[in-house]
Amino acid sequence: MASAEFEQAVESVKGLTTDPGNEFKLRLYGLFKQATAGDVSGSRPGFTNPVGRAKYDAWAKLSGTAPEAAQEQYVAIVRDLTSA
Repeated sequence: MASAEFEQAVESVKGLTTDPGNEFKLRLYGLFKQATAGDVSGSRPGFTNPVGRAKYDAWAKLSGTAPEAAQEQYVAIVRDLTSA
C-alpha cells in the first residue's frame, strides 16, 4: 500500500464533520500508532487517566500487526466513514 493513501486517509479523518464515536476513534488511534510507531511501548497509564488507558489498550491490542497491515486497515475504516 502506498503511504500516500494512508496520509490522505489521516487528513480525511481530520475533516470529518460527524463524530464517528469513541469506538471508531480508539480503533483509528491504535491503527495509526501501530502504523507509525510499531508495537506499543511504555507502561499502561493508571486508573486516574482513563483516556490514556483506553488509548494504550487500543494500541496494545494491535501488537504484532505489521505497519503496512495497520495502514491498510486504517484506510479501509476511513473509506467506510467517509462514504457513509
